[in-house]
Amino acid sequence: MWRKRVIIWLSITLTLMGLLIGRLIQVQLVSTTNFTKHGVNLIEASVQQRSQEVVIDNGRGNFLYQSGEPITHKNVSVLVLFPFLNRMEWDAAAVANILGISELSLRHSLKDKEEPYAYGDPYPFRLTEGQMEKINELKIPGVFAVNKKYNLSVNPAEQLIGITGENATLLSKRYPDKELSGNTLIGLTGMEKSFDEFLLPDGKSKLVYHVDGIGSPLFGINVKYVEPANPFYPINIRTTIDEELQKIAEELVDQHPIEKGGLVLLDIETNSVLAMVSRPTINKYAPFSDEAGGIENQMIKEQIMGSVFKTVVSAAAIEYELDEPTRLFDCSQKINGDPDLDHDYGMLSFKESFARSCNNTFGTLAKELKKIDPNILETFAEKLSLTGPVSWKGDIYHFNDFAQLQDEQKGRVFRTEEAKKDDNFVAMSGIGQHEVRATPLAIVNMMATIAKAGKKEMVRVASEIEYKNQTSLLKFEQSPLPGDTIAPYTAMKLQMLLREVVINENGTGRWFQSLPYEVAGKSGTAETGIYKGDKQLHNKWFAGYFPFENPKYALVAVNLGVFEDEGGVNPLFAEMVKKVYVYNQEP
Repeated sequence: MWRKRVIIWLSITLTLMGLLIGRLIQVQLVSTTNFTKHGVNLIEASVQQRSQEVVIDNGRGNFLYQSGEPITHKNVSVLVLFPFLNRMEWDAAAVANILGISELSLRHSLKDKEEPYAYGDPYPFRLTEGQMEKINELKIPGVFAVNKKYNLSVNPAEQLIGITGENATLLSKRYPDKELSGNTLIGLTGMEKSFDEFLLPDGKSKLVYHVDGIGSPLFGINVKYVEPANPFYPINIRTTIDEELQKIAEELVDQHPIEKGGLVLLDIETNSVLAMVSRPTINKYAPFSDEAGGIENQMIKEQIMGSVFKTVVSAAAIEYELDEPTRLFDCSQKINGDPDLDHDYGMLSFKESFARSCNNTFGTLAKELKKIDPNILETFAEKLSLTGPVSWKGDIYHFNDFAQLQDEQKGRVFRTEEAKKDDNFVAMSGIGQHEVRATPLAIVNMMATIAKAGKKEMVRVASEIEYKNQTSLLKFEQSPLPGDTIAPYTAMKLQMLLREVVINENGTGRWFQSLPYEVAGKSGTAETGIYKGDKQLHNKWFAGYFPFENPKYALVAVNLGVFEDEGGVNPLFAEMVKKVYVYNQEP
């Protein structure tokens, strides 16, 4: 009997020992870099447990303005102090003298510190180059003057650039063949997401020292500087954003104010975005759960566009010779034939109808075009780059169909084939209602296309990818958008119509007659079908280009979800044009 008990206990003991050994093998040899379902890197955790460090640069790539200045961070020259200085004699007086502060203040900042830190954090003391040289010449262990990367608390063009975060599941799904730490930052939205593989860190730059259980130096007081092995990293993405114009745009959008909407300013010559603002801003504490939707870039999201779409109808009418100058349209009626008591304009010509944005004219023309070909409106929307996507896309490096803006939505004219055959739906579509949608980015590109006599190009938000030493990895060259475009003659006539909107004494853009640049453009007020109380919400638009004779800029401003009698964007558009003019006068 006792032998049986011994055998049982021995079996249990051996089983437990086997499980323990198996667990040790898993921990020490098998799952060292991906332990448990949370993907814990045991090697990193072990190193962190017996060392203290201050990260100088997290190693992720950066976004730059077109000038080369950083967008999302700033490099600050700081004094880094290590806590073991509290346990040793060091020349604090010499360091304090270089900084121009008291020795007492410097020593007091170290009191009770358990981790290395930059003096003055969270508002670090900024060193001059001379101060950095003098401090490092002292060669005091635990005292370093370095350039440290600080992320900005408020980022310009935040939805365009996007956000990053730690997501071990998404990381392993996105990069199954790469050995990356579970806490590696990855791009979640915007350009951070689109360019993520270029931006992945090759390692952090940091100052490290090893400690024992109570935080004392383990191997003397030598601090090791660690940086990525590849001198070409981190990578920089040079955007097309102009720092000054972006700042101006952000300020104007908030001044007017735009709660939901924004603007896009495009350089017509290079077809590049100079400024892009989307509101509401991102809720940094809950970006994806915020009901306000600040994480979404409204400038690349499809919107109901209203009368701006009459530009497309006009292009089709011109090419099919439905724009007879002597023909008059009854603009005292709505598109359903009922009297229009709010907009009783009487009988208007095609040109006058465009300037005053007569709905009945363009509902009528849309139905006539449908009889010629039910696909005409869609065809011309595509010719004018309205149905997108319009952002730069192509084969680069080892990427096929790389898109600078992965989250850009497409526009549309009709949702179903049946709608194309229904006169009522076609008439509504002719004035930019029913299912007509386009992104503000596509609309501003339509204006640029018209200004360039029908030349249709992809919109760039980045011009180049650079190595750390500023040499080029690859360039994003200007590229045509695929597909047909409008004839130069059609573009010329559209240019005159868009200018008529401004110079006509009854035009919807007459407010822009006194601007320093001559403007051409089209307004839009779109019913959204969404109500707040008993009042319907509208989208307010103005899109155009300037100067008229020698176009350099295309601009769209939009205010989304406002009441019909408020929230106009004309003041915002006008102020942006004025600011661009002043900007160009500066030496």
